[in-house]
Amino acid sequence: MRIAMTIALVALSSGAATADVTSHETSMLNNKGQAIGSALFTGGAKWTTIRITFKAGSLTPGWHGIHLHAVGDCSDHDKFQASKGHVNHAGTKHGLLNPDGPDDGDLPNINAAADGSVNAEVATARPLTGANGFKDGDGSALVIHANADDHTSQPIGGAGDRIACGVVK
Repeated sequence: MRIAMTIALVALSSGAATADVTSHETSMLNNKGQAIGSALFTGGAKWTTIRITFKAGSLTPGWHGIHLHAVGDCSDHDKFQASKGHVNHAGTKHGLLNPDGPDDGDLPNINAAADGSVNAEVATARPLTGANGFKDGDGSALVIHANADDHTSQPIGGAGDRIACGVVK
């Protein structure tokens, strides 16, 4: 079985940063167009592995699916449909646990605390730049969903409505 994406929870490192580590930060907007936090994308010079660090508030407590969507457009705040479907260069099925997946946009769930805050970090082995990257001609969008992703069912693992969005360009 071909593994399309490697996802892992990553611990923050206290080591010194090197010159070839770069980052891109995006503001996360809610369905009213208000900033509720940020996501910081960090990678090496070739962006072959990306660490995504989330800091947000005002979410419903509990688990939320997060995905990278194909178009860097969060302008339609009510539903964030302008971001289109998941990044999926290989045309694989959705889900980190799906034997025919995962697609390029699949990421692990994040958990909002009782006060609605999130402080989480995930990683993906998909590149941020280049022909198969997230920062292509029309960019990508990082989307937080209302519910947890079950990582198997189609098309989005039952993750529900899009409740927050951040542009990756």
